Order: sequence, then structure tokens, then C-alpha cells
Amino acid sequence: MLRTKRPAPDTAQRILEVAERLVQKRGFNGFSYADVARELGITTASLHYHFAGKAQLGEALLARYSERFSEALSVIDARPAAGPAKLEAYAELYADVLNGQRLCLCGMLAADYETLPKGMRQSVVTFFDENERWLTSILQKGREDGSLQYEGSAVDAARLIVSGLEGAMLVTRPYGDITRFRVAARGLLASLTRAGRSQAPAD
Repeated sequence: MLRTKRPAPDTAQRILEVAERLVQKRGFNGFSYADVARELGITTASLHYHFAGKAQLGEALLARYSERFSEALSVIDARPAAGPAKLEAYAELYADVLNGQRLCLCGMLAADYETLPKGMRQSVVTFFDENERWLTSILQKGREDGSLQYEGSAVDAARLIVSGLEGAMLVTRPYGDITRFRVAARGLLASLTRAGRSQAPAD
């Protein structure tokens, strides 16, 4: 009986996988088509066939990454959990990336923002905007049901979370110790819960 072979990822998909890893480790300006071609054992002409230029490759990377991240948020949303648990699951998405010895793709691209093609710049902003909108919704619901407590607006708290987690990833990187990230994330999220705030020292 003949065995059916599982289809191998097509060339475009393999290119995206390698390029994503390189961006997450080196930044957008830290890799070239030659790096991708060398790793895949193909010619740079083959890369240009699938992605005419680095800008097109970057836009495809952003679309792919944003779609996966959005799907992950939908999974968290579907859980019958309170706000604090959903925020913890959100922070765990970042921890998973760090476990792979990488940084958030859009965080790395934000560092290169001034040198990115215009289309990529907007996609990076859109990624963070969508994350902030999702977090704002979670934070508003948490304030309403009493599971979350924070000063100011939900939008400001959402921006604090995104900035805090992205920054914690960056500072953790040179130490290679994910515990540093988890401690920072845990402290950040605890400050948004009633229990965490009640334990804060008085001024």
C-alpha cells in the first residue's frame, strides 16, 4: 500500500518562516535576501519571484504575524474567564515568543520604524492599535465586573500593558532569563487588579 506523503510547505511559506525568525532575532535591517536564500538553499532570484522586494516580503510578514496574533486573541476571548486571567493569557503570548529566543516581530520592526517602507510603517501601527483595542475591551469589562481596578481610562491602561510587555521583552533579551520577563509581567498585571492594588504600600 502506497503511503501518501504530507505536502511540504511551499517555497513562499518557507521564505516567510525563515524571514520572520531572522527579523525577530536581528531586526528588519539585520538580514538580507542572501541570508534567506542561503538558509533555504535556493537562489535570490527565487526569492524575488515570490516577493519582488524586501518591502513586499515585510508586508507579507506583517500580515501573517498579525493574523496569527489576532487568532490567538480570539481564542483567549472565547474562554469563560475573568479579566485578570485573560490578561495573564495575553502576557503569555509574549512569553511564548521569548521562549523561542525571539522578540515580538512588531516590536522589532518598531525599533526600525524610521527606516521601514511606508506600507510597513502603517501595518506596525495597525498591529499595536488592534492590540490596544482588544485590551481596552477586556479592561472595560473587568472594571465593570469588579475584577480589574486601575486609575485613568481603559485606553491608557491598555497602552501601559503593551508598552510594559514589549519593554520587558527587550530588557530580558540580553540576560536570556525569561524569569525576568515573567516577574515584570506579573507585577504589571497585578497593579491592575483589586488584590494587587490593595497590597500596594501607602504613600
